[in-house]
Amino acid sequence: MPSTPSRITTPRFVQPMIQSMGSFGPLETAGPLVVWVIVVAFVFIECAVIIGLFLPGDSMLITAGIVMTTHASGTGHVWALSGGAMVAAIAGNQVGYVIGHRTGSTLVARKNGKYLNTKNLHKVNLLLEKHGFWAVLVARWIPWVRTLCPMVAGAAKMNHRRYTIASTLGAIIWAPVLLLIGFYFGSFLEKVPWLLPAVLIGMVALLVVGTGIGIWQYRKEMARPAETIEVEEVLE
Repeated sequence: MPSTPSRITTPRFVQPMIQSMGSFGPLETAGPLVVWVIVVAFVFIECAVIIGLFLPGDSMLITAGIVMTTHASGTGHVWALSGGAMVAAIAGNQVGYVIGHRTGSTLVARKNGKYLNTKNLHKVNLLLEKHGFWAVLVARWIPWVRTLCPMVAGAAKMNHRRYTIASTLGAIIWAPVLLLIGFYFGSFLEKVPWLLPAVLIGMVALLVVGTGIGIWQYRKEMARPAETIEVEEVLE
């Protein structure tokens, strides 16, 4: 007699856990508005002010994309959120540029700081001097450079029009790519009933912990002694 294919069954002790994760209320009922507020706020802060150095921006966008998978109209929401995140990133970059421009060529760093130190500010200044437009464009994908670049560009009096074009193009690529990676990764995870809730719970937990640690690191960084650095003017 021909053999019938064996069926893979879920162990009994795992089934209650799957059922509980499959109906994890907060993840299923969290409104898109909550996700919008968190994403737009994180993106703007990371691109505009120093505390953004310590926030998990990239992982937040990917997690938001996965969260959108759990909603019936997730496709529409994730594309709309991509637009919102782009606007937040562009606005944040402009605020960072204005802060640097008004501060002048002398920037304040933190002695032996993890991110806000004279070495990193000098590195960003050199990148802008050597590569100008392309440095701003690529900076979007390097977390700490993403936050420092607008401030240094403003302090170095980089041509505002060129800076705006480069930072806008970077935002158009950065935010939608990460959100859509999360969204389509979540769609793949949905094929296994328990996997999407499990991964999502883990990522949200890591995001919350990472944000808490980031705020603590920011407070620790700002408590260090201040030191100044002169920024070289970017002529491009």
